[in-house]
Amino acid sequence: MIKKVVVTFPADTASQPLIYELIKKYDIKVSIIKADIDANGGKLVLELDSDSEHIAQSVQFMKDSGVDVSPLEKKISYDDTRCISCGACTSACPSGALSIGAPDWKLKFQPDRCVVCKLCIVSCPLKLFRIEFAE
Repeated sequence: MIKKVVVTFPADTASQPLIYELIKKYDIKVSIIKADIDANGGKLVLELDSDSEHIAQSVQFMKDSGVDVSPLEKKISYDDTRCISCGACTSACPSGALSIGAPDWKLKFQPDRCVVCKLCIVSCPLKLFRIEFAE
């Protein structure tokens, strides 16, 4: 089973070896999709791969350690009918989900590569991007 989660932690928990503990104690294969960490804490987007029991135990461990864990059940969508393909969002997209190129030089969006970092939302001058939540 694969589950994507967003882990948000305050500065006082940043020095904890969470990833190490997930691998060692819970036999979780961890892929770091996105990381934004500084002196004030940070945010990680993780892909957890294991059986459902180990994933549930690892999520509870992280919560007990003082970090916030939420499922990545959001997705980005945009109004392609109003897009002018200016490229502002492509330069902000760290995952490469947004691109412009030949032959038509139109914006292309690959939702499977999106890590919901929300940078496209703030970078689009026409405000065409929005977050959709899973039911």
